[in-house]
Amino acid sequence: MLNPDHTYDVIVIGSGPAGSTAVKELTERGLDVLLLEAGRELREEDFEPLKKKPAAMGMDLVPRAKAMARGQFRQACRPYFSESSNRFLVNDVEDPYTTPLAHPYLWVRSKLLGGRMNSYGKVLQRMSDVDFKAASQDGYGEDWPISYDDLEPWYDRVEEFLGVYGDRDGLTHPPDGRYAGPGFLTGLEKDFKSTVEARWPERKVISWRVQAPFLDRVPPGIAAALATGRLTIRTDAEVTRIITSEATGLATGAVFRDRNSKREHRVSADAVMVCASTIESIRLLLNSGSARHPGGLGNSSGVLGHYFMDQTISVGFFDSPQHAGTWDAPDNMPADPFYGTPGGVLIPRYENLDGRSEAGFRRGISFQGLGGRFPVPAGSPAPFGLGGSGEMLARYDNVVSLSGRLKDRWGMPVPHIDVTMGDNDRVLLKRTMTALKEMADECGYRVNFIGSAAGLETERIWPDFNPLQRLIFRQGIKMSIVLGAAIHECGGARMGTDPRTSIMNGVNQLWDVPNVFVPDASSFVSSSTVGPALTIMALAARTSAFVADRLADGDLRETAADATV
Repeated sequence: MLNPDHTYDVIVIGSGPAGSTAVKELTERGLDVLLLEAGRELREEDFEPLKKKPAAMGMDLVPRAKAMARGQFRQACRPYFSESSNRFLVNDVEDPYTTPLAHPYLWVRSKLLGGRMNSYGKVLQRMSDVDFKAASQDGYGEDWPISYDDLEPWYDRVEEFLGVYGDRDGLTHPPDGRYAGPGFLTGLEKDFKSTVEARWPERKVISWRVQAPFLDRVPPGIAAALATGRLTIRTDAEVTRIITSEATGLATGAVFRDRNSKREHRVSADAVMVCASTIESIRLLLNSGSARHPGGLGNSSGVLGHYFMDQTISVGFFDSPQHAGTWDAPDNMPADPFYGTPGGVLIPRYENLDGRSEAGFRRGISFQGLGGRFPVPAGSPAPFGLGGSGEMLARYDNVVSLSGRLKDRWGMPVPHIDVTMGDNDRVLLKRTMTALKEMADECGYRVNFIGSAAGLETERIWPDFNPLQRLIFRQGIKMSIVLGAAIHECGGARMGTDPRTSIMNGVNQLWDVPNVFVPDASSFVSSSTVGPALTIMALAARTSAFVADRLADGDLRETAADATV
């Protein structure tokens, strides 16, 4: 139970990939930790399967409409819609945000113990020096202040703890990991692999690298931390600011409001780790300003909120007539009666891997999809879905700020998200849509649709739909496949080697406030083409080890520019 008069070793704010990893690492190193989560506890009924199994492919108009009626008017727009996961996502009426009318952004998010670990696809890929040293390779932007060698042992540690399944594919990007078992491809996916690799040898089709199910439903890091007896959890805790001392500038704790009663509470600690997820972490730092930190906590450089990124996505849904009535159930890991068994195909980035840029664009694209994993009626073609992600370049004018006119129910300014695509992003988006179409044609698939923020690739969509359904789809897709739909937002509180141009150093320690750490994706310098979850966890583990060592030495008063762990 929370003791308001107690000074904890560390307060961790947020319980998703970063926070759940941090509490494990900190408590296992002997620290007394308070975890503050804005959402509620998990409930047994959260994991009751739907009585009616959702269709494998379609618009899901009725469940989307029901979700919107409940207040999830943004969450229900996401392209990879799942009725069962809606229970883990926020109510958009209760948790608003703003965007410029001309720059829509779809922020898919969760306020719940475990955060989006309860709703994400469980795909865990490593980043590499293709990402960390991208600027050195193509001359754009800045390198990360860390390399793959710095993060490799922490990738190992997280994968071994979670139980990640995958194959050792021998690729430069993403690097191989430590796997508990092999990956799995269905018959349809194996045929897709053979066809694509024969036509485009540079496009390697591999199995997803996925986290094993956690059948006790508590995120593994939180469960491990609770087992130490050194973790206190306070849910329904909407943190509104981090408290700092005007004398020293150091953090002394945090202020939160009870989500239900709105009563304000103060808690104290020797260090604070902000793991609230990219946009929420930026918002909290901006709202934690003081006379000593007038532009927001850690913002003496003035770049807090800037260089915000996501990934540009394109989505294609297809049918495979040659695989009529076929599907395969994965057999490589324990089954999960609620989520099912995760898996599918990955096509990692295959362009600009040699330090040079192709004519007309920088960085590259990757693909992720699945096929033949759902039962279909006898004689019906097997569905195949494939999405492409392009690496969005970091630009100063893509920014998350505080709204000047709207506050949430707890009195905190809501985030204002202003992000657009640059010229390079648009080129990658077009390349992604072209690649989706050419791979579908090569494999003999029927195209139901290919779409992105740039629109639909073809006029012919959903051949089996009636005109009204097509009209509804055309309107709905404009709200669905927009920036943010990748759910891979990052940046805005970037790492660096220079306090004048960055927010934190290479161990996620704020330059301005040495006992505050932000190891979530807001610290990213570039966005990559892989998902951020595994890198978030590795950063959180690495940062936690640094915090534990420094607290043991009694020294978190100075920022270490060349800190190593």
